[in-house]
Amino acid sequence: MRALLSFLYGLVAYLASTATLLYLIGFSGNLWVPKSVDVGAGAGWIEAVGTDVLLLVLFGVQHSVMARRGFKRWWTQIVPAVVERSTFVVATCVVLVLMFWLWVPITAPVIWRVEHKAAAALLWSLFWLGWLVVLVSTFLLNHFELFGLQQVFAGVTGRTAPASEFRTPMFYRYVRHPLYVGFLMTFWSVPVMTSGRLLFALGLSAYILIGIAFEERDLLLQFGERYRAYRQQVGMLIPRVWAFSRAQRKRV
Repeated sequence: MRALLSFLYGLVAYLASTATLLYLIGFSGNLWVPKSVDVGAGAGWIEAVGTDVLLLVLFGVQHSVMARRGFKRWWTQIVPAVVERSTFVVATCVVLVLMFWLWVPITAPVIWRVEHKAAAALLWSLFWLGWLVVLVSTFLLNHFELFGLQQVFAGVTGRTAPASEFRTPMFYRYVRHPLYVGFLMTFWSVPVMTSGRLLFALGLSAYILIGIAFEERDLLLQFGERYRAYRQQVGMLIPRVWAFSRAQRKRV
C-alpha cells in the first residue's frame, strides 16, 4: 500500500511538473497565459524589483539546496528515498507557481525591441530551439528519473532503481550542460526585452552558473577522475573546437 501511494504521489508530481513547465514557456515568452513576465498588475519600481528579486532568490535557494548530496542524505531520513526526487519536483513546482502568481512586471524601460521581421523570427526560432534542447536533454539523461517517476515505479514493482551511470550521449559530447544551454537560449532569445524580462533572464542565468558550480562538485565526488577528465575535454556551455573532431572520430 505504501509503495502504491508513493507511486501515485510520484505520478502527480510528474504531471504537475509537466504542467508547470508548459506554463513556464508561456510565462517566459508572454505567450497564451493570463499572467506572464511582462503581463500583469504593475507596482512601484522599488516594490517590483524587490519582489521579483526575492522570487528569483527563493527559486535559486530551493533548487540548489535540495539538489545537493548532503541535503538528500538528511532528507531521506525524513521521507522515503523512493519519493525524494518527486518531493524535489513538487517543491520546485510550488516555488515556480509562486513566481507566476507574485511576479511584478517591469515593462519600462525597454532594453531592446527588434522590429525587423526576419530578425524577430530568428529570435523566436532560437527561443523554441532552446526549449527543444531542454526537452531532448532530459531524455538523453533519463527523463523519468530526472522527474522522479522511475524511482516510484521501481518501488511499486518491487525492483531496484538502477544506479546513475556516467554517459555522454549526443549533446553531451560537445557541452557538459546542454540542458542549461537550452534554458539560456530561451531566456535571451526574445524580440522585446523589457527591464523585467532582463531581470528574469539575469537572475536565472546567474542561478545556472552558480548551480553548475555546485552540481559539478557533486559530479566529481560521484564519478571521480572520469568526470574530471570529461570536464577538461568538453566545454561547460560553449563547445570547444576539438570536441567536434573528437565526436566525429568516434562515429567513424
